[in-house]
Amino acid sequence: MSHERVSFVIYEKIGLDKDDENVYLEVYKADALGARICDALLVIPGGGYEFCSDREGEPIALSFLAKGINTFVLHYSVGEKAKFPRPLIEVSKAMKYIKDNAAKYNIDPERVFVTGFSAGGHLCASLGTLWHTKEIYDEIDMPYGYNKPKAVIPIYPVISGIVKGTHMGSFYNILGTNTPTKEELEKYSLEKYVDEKTVPMFLVHTAEDSLVSVRNSLVMAQALTDAGISYELHIYQEGVHGIALANKITSCGQPSLDKPNVAKWVDIAYEWMENIK
Repeated sequence: MSHERVSFVIYEKIGLDKDDENVYLEVYKADALGARICDALLVIPGGGYEFCSDREGEPIALSFLAKGINTFVLHYSVGEKAKFPRPLIEVSKAMKYIKDNAAKYNIDPERVFVTGFSAGGHLCASLGTLWHTKEIYDEIDMPYGYNKPKAVIPIYPVISGIVKGTHMGSFYNILGTNTPTKEELEKYSLEKYVDEKTVPMFLVHTAEDSLVSVRNSLVMAQALTDAGISYELHIYQEGVHGIALANKITSCGQPSLDKPNVAKWVDIAYEWMENIK
């Protein structure tokens, strides 16, 4: 009996901005086996809105792909181009592309999740709280709510510009100034925008994070509690900022980034996604 080998992973690179080749999606899709329809996960790497971290892109996508979720990695505007709402518009374009092509990628358009790390966690949580912002619809022709994710998974996220120990560099980049006022910092402090439109969240942080304080996840959890929005919050004692998968794959030989206990977050997040109805 002859057997023709089928590749497991199909990779594509999709431009999202005809005027900027640095804004694009990477697609990681498993070959379709039968008529199975998958969940989708959009991955947003961190980097302080200064760059997109490779450690928080493809390795994350492949980890969830191995669990049967087709994944997409967003490369968004950073540095001088990161001023909001531009990245929020770009992540909304990514959501539109994914949903427009749901049949092509064997995914359920009603089950598109988003995860993000550090500054990518801010962009991820921004979509979860600000998906209805008028500026998005001024730029993108799509139905209201088309960019709304099923739920979001911010990992050691930058959330607030006004809590002690936040990452000010991220806010400098999205505000376009190194001397922001309190009012400007509050403008994209996401805990202030949680309401009935906010999607469920799965938050992960470490108590030892000295670059982006765990206070960021704590203030978001408090806001979600106050608004009655479903969420889980996982705080691990050990782990420096940027721990990613917390295993040998993303530690790049640095013992401080290889923490087996923290690495459990991937399995726990997957189980949480499965239970979101």
